[in-house]
Amino acid sequence: MSYLEIIDFKHGLFDSEALRKKGLELQEAYRSADPFPHIAIDDFVSPEILEMCLDQFPKERDPDSKSFDRSQERYKTSYNPDYLTPEVRSFFYSLNSRPFIQFLENMSGVKGLIPDPYFLGGGFHETRTGGHLDVHADFNLHKPMNLERRLNLLIYLNKDWRLEYGGGLELWDEKMASCVQEICPEFGRCVVFSTNDTSYHGHPKPVNHPLGASRRSIALYYYTATWDESSRSKTTQFKARPGTKDEADWKVKRNELINEYLPPALSRHVFKAIRKIDRASARNKSPR
Repeated sequence: MSYLEIIDFKHGLFDSEALRKKGLELQEAYRSADPFPHIAIDDFVSPEILEMCLDQFPKERDPDSKSFDRSQERYKTSYNPDYLTPEVRSFFYSLNSRPFIQFLENMSGVKGLIPDPYFLGGGFHETRTGGHLDVHADFNLHKPMNLERRLNLLIYLNKDWRLEYGGGLELWDEKMASCVQEICPEFGRCVVFSTNDTSYHGHPKPVNHPLGASRRSIALYYYTATWDESSRSKTTQFKARPGTKDEADWKVKRNELINEYLPPALSRHVFKAIRKIDRASARNKSPR
């Protein structure tokens, strides 16, 4: 028995009234969670839907895919739902529907949530053996829609996963002093959490499944129209865990300082020069 029932599997439709009530049931647990509002829900949707997602999980990159292989995020690829089958797309679209939004609003207390039709950074995620995602706070501005990021939703697709296989979702306190929660990315488990400048999270322990399985998940993000001129746009802010060899993202820090202290006309010239240097450096590093 799944926590949320889809009344029309083919079209991915939820029961509106049932979702509203479910959200209210989880309200207290979500808002009182430590270190920041969040919840983990097992058996979130029917196993048939999750099996369909696994069966049709992309085997190749799509035109909007992004792959990362750097110190802060290693061996990670995202896939856009718009290139998947109609059945899988219907499920993703249902997670952006009004009934589901009302479920999230009732649970989180964040009103006026807006889904992301672009799936910017969302979709299917995959982290291969040896891959990880360092602890971070998320980017806070959806630039195409000029919206403020408020909630993350993750649904895991990993059967019989254990924390010793790596890839556990870690939630850290705002001072980055300790990991308060570590959540196993087990099949059918859904995690929802609020995002702000100090909602530090990640899966920094490298994936190390004994059979070489990748860590797979569904990721969706939700926004509100609360962005204004006083808000400051930030990209992903990586944080080093105490006592580790985690590396700061100095390129991000450099770019933020340029944007903060230089006038736009001058910063454009500086970024243009930096891009030229980066391209020249890449050419010099490429095999000949």
